[in-house]
Amino acid sequence: MKKIESAPLSILAVDDNPTSLRLLEAMLQRNKFDVRTAANGREAMEVLYEFYESIDIVLLDKMMPEMDGIEVCNAMKADEKLRNIPIIMQTAADRPEEISEGIAAGVFYYLTKPLASEMLLSVVAAAGKQVRHHKLLRDEMERRKISFGLVQIMKCTFRTLEEAEGLSIFLANYFDDPGRTLSGISELLINAVEHGNLGISYETKSSLVAEEKWQEEIGKRLDDPQYAERKVTVIFERKENACYIQITDEGDGFDWKQYLEIDPSRAMHNHGRGIAMANMLCFNKLAYNEKGNQVTGIIETKETKDKDDFWG
Repeated sequence: MKKIESAPLSILAVDDNPTSLRLLEAMLQRNKFDVRTAANGREAMEVLYEFYESIDIVLLDKMMPEMDGIEVCNAMKADEKLRNIPIIMQTAADRPEEISEGIAAGVFYYLTKPLASEMLLSVVAAAGKQVRHHKLLRDEMERRKISFGLVQIMKCTFRTLEEAEGLSIFLANYFDDPGRTLSGISELLINAVEHGNLGISYETKSSLVAEEKWQEEIGKRLDDPQYAERKVTVIFERKENACYIQITDEGDGFDWKQYLEIDPSRAMHNHGRGIAMANMLCFNKLAYNEKGNQVTGIIETKETKDKDDFWG
């Protein structure tokens, strides 16, 4: 797959403090970001409705008059055109209960005030990497789009991250809403390689990302005889009421329960959101085996009056 282009990311910065907003705008512009600004939540929503196709990231203050940050998040989450734009929340407090409130409203990245330039740029870079990756996948999916509706069951295997990206584009088209499903499939396939077959822990990835040695380590482990023969197996199945994708890696498994939702203690980290994003935004349900090396993603194909009966 071709590399993601390096065009400037477009950021909407929202803060009711004029001095803070000017400093934030200047800091981002110095680092080659395209910046729009809004002085409160209502103004932010007006900008988003007008420019939703070009805004990549929203950098949002939590405490604002008229319409606060959580209300903006809820409004974005309820709008199909806006719900997938990553939100970085600025807050003066880092209490777990406040962070949990933001996560429930759709915040995947957090920054505490006063903002440190290095941390700001690190978190913006992480959100930007997510944006670029998913945009590229969606573009590739649209380019290759054909009819997949007649397929009932299919099995695939793969080994590398490049194969994971290509396969995620292919598999998304089997679902009724490929755009919704694509990023979730991609995150789960990448996780099966990185943390499953290659055995890289959350803590190890944190260190490698900070040292900018992540991709180098992936390459080394793919060539290491200990991991080189491991494959990921993917099974797709379409049933009457839902489509299922089952992903099984050959790793030792992991404690998946702590990653289905964003833990407030990890809310300010610059990675580790893939499973939670897939669970909250892309699938109706994610189900792991106890070991943690197999996950099944489920998406309904028909509306049901009683979801509990459907899962029962």
